[in-house]
This record gives sequence, C-alpha cells and structure tokens, in this order.
Amino acid sequence: MNKRVVYLAGGCFWGVERYFQLLGEGVLETETGYANGNTPHPTYEEVCSGTTGHVETVKLTYDTDVLTLREIMAHFFRMIDPTTKNRQGNDIGTQYRSGVYVETMDDFKSVCEYIDFRRKDYERPIVVEVLKLRNYYTAEDYHQNYLNDRPFGYCHVNLCLAMKPLSAEEMPVLSEEEDA
Repeated sequence: MNKRVVYLAGGCFWGVERYFQLLGEGVLETETGYANGNTPHPTYEEVCSGTTGHVETVKLTYDTDVLTLREIMAHFFRMIDPTTKNRQGNDIGTQYRSGVYVETMDDFKSVCEYIDFRRKDYERPIVVEVLKLRNYYTAEDYHQNYLNDRPFGYCHVNLCLAMKPLSAEEMPVLSEEEDA
C-alpha cells in the first residue's frame, strides 16, 4: 500500500467528503477541515465570516496502488462546477471556492495537467485554484462524517455519481512512460 494525501475544496465539505466515502475503493480516510487561511485554528463560524481566508476542505488519504490522482481529479470535476469562483451549489463565499491543495511538486504537476486536459470541455475558464498546502486545521467533530450520520442533510453534490464508472472523456490517455 502506498499512502498519499490530497486536499480538495469544492463548496460545502460535507458533500465532497461523502462522495469520496461512497467511492470506497482506494479511499483510506477522509477528514473535513479548513485550509490555506491566515488565522491559526479557526472555528467554523470564523471561516463562514469570510475573514480568515480559509476554504472548506476535505483531506483525502488514498492508496495510489488502487486510486490515482488523475482518477480523483476526474471524480472531483464531476461534483463541482470548475468555472464558478467562490460558489458551489447554494453556497457562496470565499470559503466555498474550488481548489486542490497538494504537498508535492509531482502532485501539483499532475493536477495542472488534468485541468489542462479538461479545459476543452468548458466554454468558460476553469477557475479551480491549485496551490501548495500552506496549512490545514481539522474541522469540529460535528462536521466529520456529517452526511454519513445525516443522510438527508443538505448536499450540493450528486452522490449517485460516485457509483458511476469514469468515462474516456473524463480521463486523459497516458503514454506508457506516464502510466508507469
């Protein structure tokens, strides 16, 4: 098993977390939190005020032997509108911006390549931010596994899509060298 972590922001973190929990295979752990802000250890209320600079984020730990970062990105693009800034579904504000936050340059490159691959699929520019993770703080306990514990709670994500296989249009064709 090869563990790796990526941090995904796609609006309210409840739906993003639940989608990847439902995806199952290759997903080792999910955790909701706040990333890349300016205030240490923010509360949910502080993040919602829009003054901390944080974004609602899911820390996704996965097994690279089972699930690739490209596949994660394909699923991520299923659940968000990558052309809207500071909004997903009914949630509006900088804390709901779309972003991918990484720890390595290899992951940064892979995410950027995936976004470049998908540009042709959208009439408007893709505005997903891709940045090195600067900081991450775990969200309060009541946000963890929120939709698992409350299956009829609010969610902007179509969770049924987690069960649908990825299509060729969603995945770039890799050279033998890239696939190694």
